[in-house]
This record gives sequence, C-alpha cells and structure tokens, in this order.
Amino acid sequence: MRRLGTACEVGLRATVLTHMFPDADIPVVQLSINAMKPFDYHLELGAQLAPLREQGVMIVGSGNVVHNLGGMDAAQPDGGFDWAHRFDAAAGTAMTGSPAALPTVQGARDFDVAVPTPDHFIPQLYLAGLGAAANTAADVLVDGYTFGSLSMTAYTLGL
Repeated sequence: MRRLGTACEVGLRATVLTHMFPDADIPVVQLSINAMKPFDYHLELGAQLAPLREQGVMIVGSGNVVHNLGGMDAAQPDGGFDWAHRFDAAAGTAMTGSPAALPTVQGARDFDVAVPTPDHFIPQLYLAGLGAAANTAADVLVDGYTFGSLSMTAYTLGL
C-alpha cells in the first residue's frame, strides 16, 4: 500500500501548509488541475469531494481570485486596480451567496484581465463545489490586494 506524502514531500514546503503544520506530519494528497476542462467540471469535482470533508478530511484549495502577474505594479504593494476590486467583488458575491454560481463570473467584464490563466482560479471552484454540495455559503477568511493585480482573498466553509 502506498503511503501518502507529507506536506514537504509533495512540494508544499513554501506554502500555507508549512505555516499551519510546520512539522509536516500530516498526510497530504495533492490534486492536479486540468485547465482544459470547463469551470463546471471543476465545480462538480469539488462537490464530489464533499464525502471526504464529512469524514473530517481538511480540504485546502490554494490560488488567487485575481492573479495577473503581468499587470503587477510595484507602486501598489498593498493596493488593487479598480478592475481587480470589481472582479474580486463579483467572485465574492458568488462565494458568500451561492457558491454554485461561481462559474458565471467568466462572463464578468473584468474576467479576462483578472484571470488571464485559470490555474490560480480553479482551486476556488473546488471550494465552491464543496459549498454547493453542503448548501453552505463561504465566509471570507482573509482579503486584500497586492501589487495592483493580485487579490489575496481566501474563503472558508464552516469555521
């Protein structure tokens, strides 16, 4: 039987898990994302993880709501562009209201600039799927902006 890796063994050393569990003594399973799949696919995958959560498994999705590295502005170390605020608010409305609606933000006017590549946004769809499966809206855990084009907003379910 194959042993699960720890946070260090699966390449998460410099991530949030290192700060939460510095001894790296918890089992971790890392999911790969398929950015070629539509957002509804990822939402459904998140919903399918719900039974694990019900068994006490902590599920973490790391990424950024707004993640445009090409638009970074060093003059705004703690600020966000207007478009970043608008898109972050649109995603937040879905997450804190009806997480199942999160895929609809693809139609938001600022989507293309806020999410030039989906790799940092897709993990939020897993959390939205979990929320939808539990019929539970998310709560904002942390928010803020950095370098104009990065949103640091993080959500939680049921803390």
